[in-house]
Amino acid sequence: MAIDYKQAGVDVEAGDALVDWLKETAPAKWPHQDRLVAGIGGFAALFRADFKDHKEPCLVSCTDGVGTKIKLAVHFDSYREVAQDLVAMCVNDLICCWARPLFFLDYYASGRLRLPAAKDFLSGVQAACVESDCALIGGETAEMPGVYEGNDFDCAGFSVGVVDKPKALGAHRVKPGMKLLGVASSGFHSNGFSLLRKVFAPDLDQWRAELLKPTALYVKTVHAAIAEGGLMAVAHITGGGMDNIPRVLPEGTCAKLKSWPVPAPFLEVKKRSGMSWKSMLTTLNCGLGMVWVVEPEKFEALRKVVEFNGHKAFNLGEVEKSTGGEASWTLADPSWEGYDL
Repeated sequence: MAIDYKQAGVDVEAGDALVDWLKETAPAKWPHQDRLVAGIGGFAALFRADFKDHKEPCLVSCTDGVGTKIKLAVHFDSYREVAQDLVAMCVNDLICCWARPLFFLDYYASGRLRLPAAKDFLSGVQAACVESDCALIGGETAEMPGVYEGNDFDCAGFSVGVVDKPKALGAHRVKPGMKLLGVASSGFHSNGFSLLRKVFAPDLDQWRAELLKPTALYVKTVHAAIAEGGLMAVAHITGGGMDNIPRVLPEGTCAKLKSWPVPAPFLEVKKRSGMSWKSMLTTLNCGLGMVWVVEPEKFEALRKVVEFNGHKAFNLGEVEKSTGGEASWTLADPSWEGYDL
């Protein structure tokens, strides 16, 4: 009996229809439209690299996924949220060195291409890219029957930006005495979901809104802070929680953290799991999406920038000199204002 590709599980026509839909629904004008030479639909995308306003332009690249949060997207048949997660996890890393996002590519793989799910996902990618001031320049949609079962899928994102090397943020700008400013997360973001799915398994549907809440996009907030001045380093709080902070500190320094109001969903995780606060703080973001190192005299101005852009801001303490070699973090108050550490 004859068999063709579609009968084997791959619908090329559905893939072509998705590409056509993506072209039709693209914004009338992408960010950096003047640099887009060729984008979606070809074998590769062309982007004009013309950075005459930079003394030492450096391309910055990031890639990430959304982890096992995709299992919840499938369970709830809702994909737009994890699409924003995908963009956010890449561009929020990108801006930690003051890179300006330029373009984004996505990879979407499933056992069977379901157009409603794929469109829901890609519409979320488009919206998050526009919000992050970068162009969706290309990507890949793959049907892989036998690799993915049922409605399971996976996704990955790739972002590229540019930074003028003399202006790059990072540990080289940080000194003892600088202040720590916390920028609130929008929720769990997209880390720790192998744990969270187990913790909330008994009443998963009741926690749908909180668990699917997408990762906050911080590009505009960071760029507004840079324009204000006084921002020295940015730590994106992802997997590993507070252990991300030393990545932007020089050797011989320690981030001494004051307490901050941990949101109720994280307290529920601690209650249900029995995890110690040490474990919580090195697994989940516990309400912090970013930690900025700022010049003391600019702290209040930068706090206002954060709040103006729709995020809560916290005074997290300061950077201190330490006796150890490697950069580290610790809690200023061992009792953490009533939290059982």
